Amino acid sequence: MHQEFLMGNAAIARGAIAAGLNLVCGYPGTPSTEVLETAAKNNDGGLYVEWSVNEKAAMELGAGAAYSGARSMVTMKQVGLNVASDPLMSLAYIGVRGGMVILVADDPGPISSQTEQDTRSFAAFSKLPCFDPSSVQEAYDMIQDAFAYSEQYHTPVLFRPTTRICHGYASITVKDPEEYYINKPEGFKKDSSRWVIFPRLSYQAHINIEARNVELQQVFSQYAHNRITPAADAECRKGIATHGVSAAYTAEALQGKDAPRLLQIATPFPFPEQLAVEFLRGLDEVLCIEELDPVIERELTYLCGKHHLNVRIRGKLTHDVKNAGENTVASVSENIAAFMGWTLPEAPVTDTPPALPVRPPVLCAGCPHRASFYAVKQAMKGKKTVFCGDIGCYTLGNAMPLDMVDTCLCMGAGVNITQGIGRIEPDTTCFAFVGDSTFFASAITGAVNAVYNQANMTLIVLDNSTTAMTGHQPHPGTGRTMMGQVVDKVSIEAVLKGVGVKTVETVNPLELEKAIHTVQRVAAEDGVKAIIFRSPCAVLIKPDAPSFINKESCLNCKRCLQLGCPGIILRDGKPEIERSLCTGCGLCAQVCTFKAISLGGEN
Repeated sequence: MHQEFLMGNAAIARGAIAAGLNLVCGYPGTPSTEVLETAAKNNDGGLYVEWSVNEKAAMELGAGAAYSGARSMVTMKQVGLNVASDPLMSLAYIGVRGGMVILVADDPGPISSQTEQDTRSFAAFSKLPCFDPSSVQEAYDMIQDAFAYSEQYHTPVLFRPTTRICHGYASITVKDPEEYYINKPEGFKKDSSRWVIFPRLSYQAHINIEARNVELQQVFSQYAHNRITPAADAECRKGIATHGVSAAYTAEALQGKDAPRLLQIATPFPFPEQLAVEFLRGLDEVLCIEELDPVIERELTYLCGKHHLNVRIRGKLTHDVKNAGENTVASVSENIAAFMGWTLPEAPVTDTPPALPVRPPVLCAGCPHRASFYAVKQAMKGKKTVFCGDIGCYTLGNAMPLDMVDTCLCMGAGVNITQGIGRIEPDTTCFAFVGDSTFFASAITGAVNAVYNQANMTLIVLDNSTTAMTGHQPHPGTGRTMMGQVVDKVSIEAVLKGVGVKTVETVNPLELEKAIHTVQRVAAEDGVKAIIFRSPCAVLIKPDAPSFINKESCLNCKRCLQLGCPGIILRDGKPEIERSLCTGCGLCAQVCTFKAISLGGEN
């Protein structure tokens, strides 16, 4: 054993490798992405690593490996679990042979997500065991336990870190390579009574699952990471129940104080009933501090009724703790102080710091998506249009002054939402914008639906040759895999033509005039048609010399500001190019009516 300073996601990946991981796959999504990337970086050649096209594909791949006796891990964020839920719900009934861990990183806040889903609630819904680490060290240790329990009980298990665990850093104790568990898969053994799901099999599986979870309630009551800490004052009749990173916040809030009795839950499902009842006995009231759903609060309330315990359970349901957003040390301190009747010390009087500048998220300087949006906007001037967006960097096209994203729901949804709007408003020119990675992940079926049902729409594929928003991971269109292979690129043009889209045109959006004319011509056609705007992400290329504005030629019309580029600023009321940001993409020079902007040179 030795010490290392690791990010939570890195600790999880290292712990999984120490547990004998044979295969890891997933789809990138913050805050989970670094788990798979760390596994790839620490691959000694015996581990198969894959970015799958979406979470459903990853779930099924991981299941096949676990059927064969491998230890597999599937990684995603909480909204990705929605995509993977179809195979997962059935997999809960079928079970596995090798250990299979589904890592689902939740995002309280939310910080970078559409929703604040709580995977602990999904665990109860799917009847799958769930592990909920409270620190980087626990994440490292518990991922190894998760594989062991999965293998012992022949079930996939959920592993639920949250953003502050995933992206937190700590110095932790890790195993030396010679201490790693080595798992040697035996291979798939044919048995249709085991691996082919039928109603009769499912009925018996359901009975077995319920019995297993009753057993796990007892087993988890003895699990080391579920624990009770006695009150500092033996006469104290108050308790606090918590979990995850909120347990760390609770510990910090209680420093230097006579702490009440504490219950920390590491396995929210099956809930450790016997341990919880032991915690409740002799208490008058309990405060539950958790993110996001009142999972612990509901369980304790139920147990009080079941075991006839006269304990008042407080938390989100009683409005003693906020019921949305992430917890903080400050919010937890306030909750505990109110519960315990303590007075918080007054904050010291200090000079008021200057207000921070407002920095809303924005497309990068030189981002080709800006040119794509602008080209469509100019081409459709004066027409009744709707622009349906999707999940990715290009969602930021909703911001002013571009204002080019009218809807955004979930990955791939824009293609079908466009069709729905078009059916109700046939006089509207409908566009769906989707990125290249999202096209492969979840938009192809929408294109098939549009062709089959004779929709009238224009699909815009924003191809910047990477999965940019989550850190530039490869996808089927890049020609690279996470195993380092160079493979044939999957052609977006060929896919679209293959499903029946007759008009498919590709254009560089930074060739603005050509892009505008292409949109005008293609959008005027009937039926389903597609334009692929192809230009690499600005982060992936070496920037050209920055543009400059000739102050004598500039008439201060401010048309260049309509691009919303952070590289164009106002100084003394006139546009100026910030050289440190400009990539020299040349879009602003093409927009300038008076030719006052040139590429390269000096201001």
